[in-house]
Amino acid sequence: QVQLVESGGGLVQAGGSLRLSCAASGRTSSVSVYGMGWFRQAPGKEREFVAAISWSGGSTRYTDSVKGRFTISRDNAKNTVYLQMNSLKPEDSAVYYCAVGRTIGLPPARVAEYDYWGQGTQVTVSS
Repeated sequence: QVQLVESGGGLVQAGGSLRLSCAASGRTSSVSVYGMGWFRQAPGKEREFVAAISWSGGSTRYTDSVKGRFTISRDNAKNTVYLQMNSLKPEDSAVYYCAVGRTIGLPPARVAEYDYWGQGTQVTVSS
């Protein structure tokens, strides 16, 4: 089993920045060799893809609405994945989740393609 714990969420004004972290524990060897992703879910909406990264960190993917503002990265030595969020907008407000993909490559942007999930961290952007 793998446990994922997200942190770094909070309340920020529009235009501000936050850095989310996702720390893996348990069978971390499973995490370090798989792609990882970040998703978010706002109240009353479905969980949506935000960003993904391959196991090496050499490939990344972003949803269009965050391109140029968010950056996903990882430190396999620390079993941690990060999401740097800049120029935040009120529409970025949601609970953010990290998840483990099923291959070493770049995971797809579909919820069903991920296995282990964290409990989420709340991000609120005020206007």
